[in-house]
Amino acid sequence: MDQQDMGTALEKVLVTEEQLEERLGELARQIDEDYADGDLLLVGVLKGAVMVMADLSRRLHNPCDMDWMAVSSYGAGTTSSGVVRILMDLDIDISGRNVLIVEDVIDSGLTLSWLCGNLRSRGPASLEVCTMVRKPTAFDVDLDVKYVGFDLPDEFIVGYGLDYAEKYRNLPFIGTLAQHVYE
Repeated sequence: MDQQDMGTALEKVLVTEEQLEERLGELARQIDEDYADGDLLLVGVLKGAVMVMADLSRRLHNPCDMDWMAVSSYGAGTTSSGVVRILMDLDIDISGRNVLIVEDVIDSGLTLSWLCGNLRSRGPASLEVCTMVRKPTAFDVDLDVKYVGFDLPDEFIVGYGLDYAEKYRNLPFIGTLAQHVYE
């Protein structure tokens, strides 16, 4: 799927495929450096982080394990419901491990804050966060995000794992969805 396939559903492109690739390389280099001596477990947050997790992990030169969690506070809407549910938990015991949560976007930060608290209670050696997109509202929550791909405006975005009602995840860029699509 590309820009032309979207027709009038796409308002504008905010981050191109080339920009995503370049930034992923930079993030991977920093993560490799930071975890050169450690045992790293990447924890992808489904479903949005699939693209980020796959592309980031392939750029890492140090070995790492991967696991997945599914948590939700959205449903089919465009704003968080505020209630976090674990839909799928980890298979790997994280106690004593260096854990890096991989996210697609941090909107309010409430879901991620809850998730970090949940994972910290499981006794990891370290717990950090990597997100491809952070929005300004994420600064309202006391949440330390070590690796950020892009700080983007508080607009409704799709692509590169980000969806609206399960659509548009497969776009190779990040763009804003035209308002008429979700009204």
